[in-house]
Amino acid sequence: MNKLFYYVLLLPISRLPLFILYGFSNGMYVIMYYLLRYRKGVVRKNLTNSFPQKSSREIRVIEKGFYRHFCDLIVESVKNFTISETAAHERMQIVNPELLESYFSKGQNVILVGGHYNNWELFALAIAGQIKHIPMALYTPLNNKFWNEKIITSRSKYGLHMLRIDSILQKLKQEKEEQFAVIFGSDQSPRKSQLVHFTNFLSQETAVAYGAERMARELDMPIIAGSNIKVSRGHYKIIFTLVSDDHSRLKKGEITAAFTKLLEKDILGAPQYWLWTHRRWKRHRSDHNPDRII
Repeated sequence: MNKLFYYVLLLPISRLPLFILYGFSNGMYVIMYYLLRYRKGVVRKNLTNSFPQKSSREIRVIEKGFYRHFCDLIVESVKNFTISETAAHERMQIVNPELLESYFSKGQNVILVGGHYNNWELFALAIAGQIKHIPMALYTPLNNKFWNEKIITSRSKYGLHMLRIDSILQKLKQEKEEQFAVIFGSDQSPRKSQLVHFTNFLSQETAVAYGAERMARELDMPIIAGSNIKVSRGHYKIIFTLVSDDHSRLKKGEITAAFTKLLEKDILGAPQYWLWTHRRWKRHRSDHNPDRII
């Protein structure tokens, strides 16, 4: 059934022009928001807790904007299966790659952190052709082997390397002739077993995975945040900001708090573009082992 869906339905739809896919998105919005009410309770709760100063009317405006963007994101993600490399670069442009190039010229690996904001999947497709570092992204294998293979193939087809965390650490320590940019998603709800740092994020005490900061400190890698900005429908740009390249000056957790604050700034500027369907605050401080809190 998975193969039938992929080859008979998804791929043919993916080859349609985006202006037709956006027509599907418009119809999908009506179905998802008004009829299915997909995760509406989660979205409403997240928005209300994140913006306690906003009225219910203002919350609904953001909510509707999110669902419109979310439906666009779905069809854009479908398009990613067949989008050309040229089109990917046209639709996702890195504004200041020279920030990374300054470290590349020194032979340094870097860490890139970002959130599930705007179209992160398109960023994965477009980054390799716009920076000199070899981009590597962490991934957790899906249970479904067919979709796991297809998604990895799609994301890595234009130069992104998809590796598990243990493989990335081994590669960074062994490879001395190449420079890598390791990509971390910084806004997922961490597992109980992970090292975390608690910080204030969107008006709530929030556990943030400590993995990016830990790798940066252990391997002396500069850590850089990427702001994903929507220019127009289907077009985005990335602006890099240095978070830290001298970690000894900062206490443990301060780097994590700093890049979380940068993501928060982006969300506050245009909240409809963040992934509000995610149960980001499902765990609290009491759920984590005190020994795993930085």
